Amino acid sequence: MAVPNRSVGVQEFLVGSREKGALLLDVRSPSEFEEAHIPGALSFPLFDDAERAQVGTLYKQEGREMAVERGLEFIGPRMADMVRKAKELFSEEPDRRPIHMYCWRGGMRSGSLSWLLRTAGLPVVLLHGGYKAYKQTLPGFMGQEWPLVRVGGYTGSAKTAVLHALADAGEQVVDLEGLARHFGSAFGNLHRHAQPTSEHFRNLLAEALSGLDPHRRIWVENESRRIGNVHVPEPFYKRMIACPALEMLRSMEDRVTHLVGMYGDFDAVLLRHAFEAIQTELGGPETREALAALEVKDLATAARIALEYYDRTYEHGLQKRAKDNRHPVDAQGVSLEQCAERLMAAADGMGL
Repeated sequence: MAVPNRSVGVQEFLVGSREKGALLLDVRSPSEFEEAHIPGALSFPLFDDAERAQVGTLYKQEGREMAVERGLEFIGPRMADMVRKAKELFSEEPDRRPIHMYCWRGGMRSGSLSWLLRTAGLPVVLLHGGYKAYKQTLPGFMGQEWPLVRVGGYTGSAKTAVLHALADAGEQVVDLEGLARHFGSAFGNLHRHAQPTSEHFRNLLAEALSGLDPHRRIWVENESRRIGNVHVPEPFYKRMIACPALEMLRSMEDRVTHLVGMYGDFDAVLLRHAFEAIQTELGGPETREALAALEVKDLATAARIALEYYDRTYEHGLQKRAKDNRHPVDAQGVSLEQCAERLMAAADGMGL
């Protein structure tokens, strides 16, 4: 006998899916999942991409009945395997909560698989309206009046490392570059990590924010709209630039030391490619000088040359945002932990 079916709204669904022992299944096609999904979900597709395309075309051209018949032809031989796999996943956690499941609109795909799993005795909770409903909640959520404090500073100021020091000190932090898997410059992804899509980055950001106290300050790096190939969601970006920025003042030696430590173990070929990528803006003689420094492993000289370019870029950005709410914090010649302490003291003094 099938266990009862439940279909709940986005907030109840997300709360339940985040509980210890919850199993979150995305039954959309693999390409849909790859594009973006609710963080924490496992891909458990009812159809592969080609099958989904066929069923969708039939639905539009021949109607629901024909689409359902074709879908059954696809999944019929796999039904026992899908139940077996779901039971294996479900049994991995001793205190397993109901399976939380969604498709695109919360319709045929999740409804069909829910029926199958419930018939097999597995408890299932469906997302009413599916991923589309979840997606529609995010602009409003992202644009809330989050109590953000931006950490600013010239390239090489160790902003990300200082954010981690703030987190170690008990502060609330959102690492935008970490979520984007990119440091935000030509040198920002030398390992060529695959970045999430902008849509999935938004989902990851929403998930990170959902675990924070909206009544306590939240530190973020003072980013531009784009981090590598990823775009910061516009509602969140607008909120971010409306909040104060504490600008770390670090010496050139502080910054060079940080960059040498950060990139010293990288393959020189990767560093060379990064310099070549900014050659037009950096200048021919400067690029040749930087590449020559790399050849003799003089990373400090190469870093100083790169900083001359990035400093010009940063100052140009400051001029474009002349009305930005910025406050300098002297952080020259001190450790990352001391940088964090000075930022916290400055924020406390401003009542943030």
